[in-house]
Amino acid sequence: MNYEVEHVCAAQAELGEGPVWHPDEQQLYFLDITKGRQHRFNPRTGAFVTTNLGLMVGSMGVRAAGGWVMATEKGFALWDPANDHMEMIGDPDADESSEGVRFNDGKTDPQGRFWAGKMSSTFTNGLYRLDADHSIHRMETGIGTSNGLGWSPDHRTFYFTDSPTLKIYAYDYDPSSGAIHNRRVFVEIPEGDGLPDGLAVDSEGCVWSARWGGWKVTRYRPDGSIDCEIKLPVELVTSCAFGGPDLTELYITSAYIEVPAERRGQQPLAGDVFRVKTGVRGLPEPKYLG
Repeated sequence: MNYEVEHVCAAQAELGEGPVWHPDEQQLYFLDITKGRQHRFNPRTGAFVTTNLGLMVGSMGVRAAGGWVMATEKGFALWDPANDHMEMIGDPDADESSEGVRFNDGKTDPQGRFWAGKMSSTFTNGLYRLDADHSIHRMETGIGTSNGLGWSPDHRTFYFTDSPTLKIYAYDYDPSSGAIHNRRVFVEIPEGDGLPDGLAVDSEGCVWSARWGGWKVTRYRPDGSIDCEIKLPVELVTSCAFGGPDLTELYITSAYIEVPAERRGQQPLAGDVFRVKTGVRGLPEPKYLG
């Protein structure tokens, strides 16, 4: 299937990531991780607003009580934008953290818990679950770069990406307890085809995976076979999220951080946001209940 790719927001983010569709505001939020910024894009008006967060934030989720839950370079936190107040909850690795380790991708599960994993140059990182009571639970270990995660429409399967392994994993998921087990490979990306990055799951149970260094987003069927690919005019495709009034619009973020200066002219839209009208409904964005 051929999809039309629209260039909708000239964000020029160094490391655009973590897109979240705000269900109440009907606006797209996303991060520029290395610049410590949160961006807001209103697709109805075209308005683009940037807020400086003062630290690197790898991922975020809408909070039911208002504001945001965030996975920051200093640990989990709650951010109240109305008062510009960041309340730190805690860093699960505070006593053993080392240079270059930080939180990366994260997402709120259908039951209102927030998940996020860490990244570094070694396979020593963890995936964590932040419950509504602010307790933190280590869910996985031995990770290189924690990335795209999501849940199947029936809430029985959890998807999780470890980018340098070139694999997206699937786990059995217990909605009531939040436990995961029975890890297996959902898809493995061929060498030279880019790294799997952020992802989104649609209402048909298909997984849309952004490809860092691959110039595309790939849609996988529930059995792991490729359904289609969306070619982008940028090399570093970072993540995607469903939005729009009926959740059929896929918003795609990108970066320019690792594009050599001599090649920037070949992809002037690197760091911007794109949109594809898929005709397939995404899943509603859950809110963090803590």
